[in-house]
Amino acid sequence: MATTAAPYGLRPINRIDGMPYAGATSQFLIDPAGEGTNLFYGQVVIIGADGYIALSTATGADITTNNLGGANVGAIGVFVGASYINAQGQQIYGQYYPSGTTGVVTAYVITDPFVTFQAQLDGSAAQSALGSNTFFAAVQSTSTGSTQTGNSTSALESTVVQTAAAFRIVGFASTPGDAYTDVLVKFNPSAHSFLNNVGL
Repeated sequence: MATTAAPYGLRPINRIDGMPYAGATSQFLIDPAGEGTNLFYGQVVIIGADGYIALSTATGADITTNNLGGANVGAIGVFVGASYINAQGQQIYGQYYPSGTTGVVTAYVITDPFVTFQAQLDGSAAQSALGSNTFFAAVQSTSTGSTQTGNSTSALESTVVQTAAAFRIVGFASTPGDAYTDVLVKFNPSAHSFLNNVGL
């Protein structure tokens, strides 16, 4: 039972068609001058106007003015790690990207828009939430994660909606009605940049 608030962002589980998620990621660059926020495993990221990976700072409460990647754009996917050379000249493969790290930094991102993710809601949701939409309960930021584990600490909104929003609830990972229900979600089409026709 999920009786404790312990959110962890988005964790890949499988594909919406029931096939296993095989761990595929795409590689993108983070601004070599240094990105201004930490990026944690399980956070939603975008391609910024400069062409580099950046944190989505919208909740995804709708797919127009509050879309994950900006008005009508959508996110590129979910961040799952980075590699870079640290100040000691060591190659680092980490769960998260520390804010301000410069040089050639590669971000690993799950870009498949049909992957199903597990996430925790910020409260309870009943069986009737299945098929409804949800979004981040609070804006992702440089502090919505743990520098010890490298994992996101973002939760999704338990007050589900039927209007357009970032994620569709497609299943449950804990018992519906638990105090902090764990759900399975996928990106809604216009919330993912691969499934809409608006350029970045």
